[in-house]
Amino acid sequence: MSSSSLSEPKSPGWMRAVQIGLGIIAVIISIAVLVSPALTVVLLVRIVAIILLIVGIEKVLSGIFIPSKSRWGTIGLGIIVIILSIIVLSFPVGTTAFLIILLAIALLIDGIARVIHGITDKTGRSWSRMFRIAAGVIAIVLALVIIASPAIGAALVGILLGIALLIIGIEIIARGIAGRKISLTRS
Repeated sequence: MSSSSLSEPKSPGWMRAVQIGLGIIAVIISIAVLVSPALTVVLLVRIVAIILLIVGIEKVLSGIFIPSKSRWGTIGLGIIVIILSIIVLSFPVGTTAFLIILLAIALLIDGIARVIHGITDKTGRSWSRMFRIAAGVIAIVLALVIIASPAIGAALVGILLGIALLIIGIEIIARGIAGRKISLTRS
C-alpha cells in the first residue's frame, strides 16, 4: 500500500450507498438492453423524437411570444421539427431502420474508400496497407449485412450499448464499495 492510498479520504456512507444503488440500476438496465437490443434502439429513437417534439414546440412558442427579427423563421423551423418528430413517433421502427441503413451506407462507403486507399497507396508499408484493406473489407461486409437486415444493425448497436452500460454499472458499484472519492485531477 502506498502512503497516498492510506491518506486518501473515503466517500461518505450515503454517497457510497448511492453509487452502489445507481450501479445496480445501470446493471439491471444493461441486462434489459442485452435481452432486447433491437427494441432498445427503437426506444432510443422514440425518446429522441419526444425530446425534439418538445424542442419544436418551444421554438414555435418562442417565435410567437418573443419578438425578434427571425420570428417567422423560428416558427417555421419549429413547425418542421414538430412534423418530423411526429412522423418518427408514428413510425419508430421504420425510422430506426432508415437511420440504420443510412449509417450502413456511410460504413460501406468508408470501407470502399479504405480498400481503394490500401490498394493504391504505394508509399505505405505493406502490413499497413494490408491492415487497411482488411479493415475496409470487414466494414463492407458488415455494412452489406446491416443493409440486408437493419434489425441486425439495431441489435448490434443495442448489444454494444448494453455491454457499455454493464461495464459502467460494475465500475460504479466497485467505486461505491471501495469508497474512494472521485478525483478530477491526477496527482
